[in-house]
Amino acid sequence: MKSAVIHARIEPETKREAEDILAKLGITPTEAIRVFYRQITLRKGLPFPVAVPNARTAATLRKSRGGQEIEAFDTLDAMFGSWEK
Repeated sequence: MKSAVIHARIEPETKREAEDILAKLGITPTEAIRVFYRQITLRKGLPFPVAVPNARTAATLRKSRGGQEIEAFDTLDAMFGSWEK
């Protein structure tokens, strides 16, 4: 019997983007929430890893959000090539 109700607030843009993707998949938001909750119960936790970034990752994220030390590439090959240095 489906009788429990969930109320949640979310940013309008996030909601719109997520619902556009769900529509392309043929899944309603309610079905997606149902799948998410079912996975939580089956796995006894979140169905994806959640971790606090280490110091290096946190510093890199701060810099990139601030527009610092960002590299741009014209192609994926160029980006991958830069890793071989």
